Order: sequence, then structure tokens, then C-alpha cells
Amino acid sequence: MSLIAQTPEPPYYAVIFTSIRTDVDEGYGEMAGRMVALAAEQPGFLGVEAAREEVGVTVSYWADIASIKAWKAHAEHLEAQRLGHRRWYRHFKTRIAKVEREYGI
Repeated sequence: MSLIAQTPEPPYYAVIFTSIRTDVDEGYGEMAGRMVALAAEQPGFLGVEAAREEVGVTVSYWADIASIKAWKAHAEHLEAQRLGHRRWYRHFKTRIAKVEREYGI
């Protein structure tokens, strides 16, 4: 998998998840890996990019809002969200944006 997602021509959507972790690591890496793999199986998923230092940033790309809503409501993803709220995240924010233009090399 490329470090930079290979997205189609816009428009499409970006879900931007920023977080500050707790000191609890137990199970986090496994769950994060499972969520990326599971998201990649969902209709409308286009790609993902992530980086972590003091603040973690994960951006997933989706074809449409309906795909984002379906992913948010996926049973296994709901469990990961619940565990994240209780164990792994001290603070987080999710933002959804429509990508109207992109460029790069």
C-alpha cells in the first residue's frame, strides 16, 4: 500500500480523524490495523493516509456520504469506536470534507 492514497478525480470525500492518545497501548495496534483492512473492504472506500506524532491524523477517502455513514455504523467499527472512547483516546475530533480539487506529483 502506498503511503499516499491513489484517489480518483474529485469530487470525493475525506474523513479526517485527529486524536491524542492515552498511555494505554493494549490492543490498539491490532485494532487500528483491523479497521484499515475492514474499511478497505467497504463499498465507496478510496484509500487512507495516516501519521502519528504528538497528534495522530488519519484521513480516509470515500466516494460519497452514504459510504461514510455506512462505515460509521458498521458493527465492528462501532466496537472499535467504543473502545477508543474508553481506552485509547484522550481527545479526538472527526471532520468530513468534500474534496473538490487535488494536484501533486
